[in-house]
Amino acid sequence: MTGSLMSGAPLALAASQETNAPPIASETAVQPIAGSNTVSQLIGSSLSELPDFGSNFSSFTLDNGLQVVVIPDHRAPVVTHMVWYKVGGADEKRGESGIAHFLEHLMFKGTPDHPDGEFSKIVASIGGEENAFTGHDYTAYFQRVAKQHLGLVMEMEADRMANLELREDQVQPERKVILEERAMRIDNNPSAQLSEALSAALYRNNPYGVPVIGWEHEMEQLDRKKALDFYNLYYTPNNAILVVAGDVTEKEVRSLAKQTYGQVKRRAEPGERVRAVEPPQLTARSLVLRNERVRQPSVRRSYMTPSETTAKAGESSALDLLGYIMGSGTNSRLYQSLVVKDGVAASAGAYYQSGGLNDTRMIFYGTPSANHTVDDVLAGIKAEINRLVTEGVTKEEMERAKRSLLSETFYAQDNQAALARIVGSNLTTGSSLEDIKSWPDRLAKVTAEDVVGAARTYLQEHRSVTGYLLPPETKVAAASPMPKARDMGKPKEAPRASVKVPNPKSRPVGHPKPKPDTSDQTQPEAASKAGPKAEQAE
Repeated sequence: MTGSLMSGAPLALAASQETNAPPIASETAVQPIAGSNTVSQLIGSSLSELPDFGSNFSSFTLDNGLQVVVIPDHRAPVVTHMVWYKVGGADEKRGESGIAHFLEHLMFKGTPDHPDGEFSKIVASIGGEENAFTGHDYTAYFQRVAKQHLGLVMEMEADRMANLELREDQVQPERKVILEERAMRIDNNPSAQLSEALSAALYRNNPYGVPVIGWEHEMEQLDRKKALDFYNLYYTPNNAILVVAGDVTEKEVRSLAKQTYGQVKRRAEPGERVRAVEPPQLTARSLVLRNERVRQPSVRRSYMTPSETTAKAGESSALDLLGYIMGSGTNSRLYQSLVVKDGVAASAGAYYQSGGLNDTRMIFYGTPSANHTVDDVLAGIKAEINRLVTEGVTKEEMERAKRSLLSETFYAQDNQAALARIVGSNLTTGSSLEDIKSWPDRLAKVTAEDVVGAARTYLQEHRSVTGYLLPPETKVAAASPMPKARDMGKPKEAPRASVKVPNPKSRPVGHPKPKPDTSDQTQPEAASKAGPKAEQAE
């Protein structure tokens, strides 16, 4: 999925910025929505009259502050139940990276009424599916069950919203689990290591630069008290959103919600989500990761851009279209130029991550073909950006991009889990239901001049970070050898004996200051407002 409705990045990349992201893409959809085989026809030739999106969404708020969204879909007696907490990796205290994801794991340990993993056992016994995932801006828990079991999963989810019980013998083993997860997903994966480093370089001040899974040395210090403190501050109904999609009515959901979630007391006031703002991007940066596991070199370039939440009116939709025109699929400019025409790349693309409370990014990537280098690929990417800025985009490109993104948005209504995720991820990152519903109309109004203006403003060299993933012996122009130490620092003449030269002091001992990264995702991930966003990613 390339539209921002699903966070902007391809779905496989979007999940990488989230931990334990659900396999929504593989879910088997029930029968298509009525007339969905003619969605492209319904869009119309002028895009002036679009099908409804989200017209059947409804919302209400319980007395304890819990927002509830209902998405009726009566094609099959199935429901998707999702609880979204407005807290993620970017809301953690400095020095406690990974606590949001750690707590996500610990939420399955049990309560007095449902101890020691009984929650998951019950869901499995009724033939349901369940999991959870953590991003920079949210943590979500979901179940997919037959309609008659909705009340049961609501009761159990409300129970662990209020009564999580953690024992020390549960916490310590789970900490080992998340450390092993990091080792498997990041430390043993050069591509993931590069993604982490790219984010840390792009976000120098904002917590988006810290990986959702956490820095290893800080994960090792997470404990029961930190987890419970985080839980008691953020896992309160007034900081959560319940999304129920499926064979239900608002009346049914309202009744069940009052009986279950309505009994949970609000026990904290998390307050406004204020985060450090990035300073102006003034310097282009580059980094190189060489690893013996890398067989095929590649290059990625990230540009800092506004998100749907931080962008000026129309900017995010223009960036959605820009990302699609430049890098989505075999008809994109990058693929046609670098792969088909010039043959310098075996693959090339780009995508925009629209989701986020704070500024986000647009990412370009490519892998060189035989007898070409990552420098050739990067030069081609830069040339295509310059060509778009100087020559503009065609009417055909605009029409194709709009129709593709709009079709993906309308087709998303075929999958109740995807639709619930679209709503939840948007509402937890600053959008409203009306923003979600109006996205197709806003995208349709974007002009070619808007797209070129977005490229001219945000795809500037000084706003970029470039990362190279290379085999050990591969050379790139941006990674020429550094001058020898003596050439940089050794004085031309030795100091006179009378001149005291103090010994350099060692750096203070302690944990290194955490650097700002993602991904999953993812994030990650990579995730999605070309249509309301649902995932983040790289």
